[in-house]
Amino acid sequence: MTQMISDEKLNAMFRSMLEEDHCAVVVCDLTHTIVYMNPAAAAAQAKHGGYELVGKNLLNCHDPASQEKIKQVVAWFQESVEHNRVHTFFNPKQDKDGYMIALRDGDGSLLGYYEKHEYRIKDESPFYGELGQ
Repeated sequence: MTQMISDEKLNAMFRSMLEEDHCAVVVCDLTHTIVYMNPAAAAAQAKHGGYELVGKNLLNCHDPASQEKIKQVVAWFQESVEHNRVHTFFNPKQDKDGYMIALRDGDGSLLGYYEKHEYRIKDESPFYGELGQ
């Protein structure tokens, strides 16, 4: 695959994509250190420190049963480049699902993972509403 733009520009585009996502995204390395939180994640975790959680271990944010599940998922990610996404929970109060998703380099080596929350709530805003059409 030929790289059409520089890695620096691509990284900036990915960062912008995550920053604008309305769903919480938390990125961790293989030691479970939180290396990035988007604004939605920081807001969702404000009572636990928000952005201050960056650099801290994600496992410390979970009870022992959840810690074990996270470790099991990462071990499963490491078993195969085909193992990349796990549905981890559904929160009926917030009508949202949680996922852990593998992050891999170009060779398929596992670099880390991210937790993503996705809401099931229908967006009622008008299509192209901000364009006034």
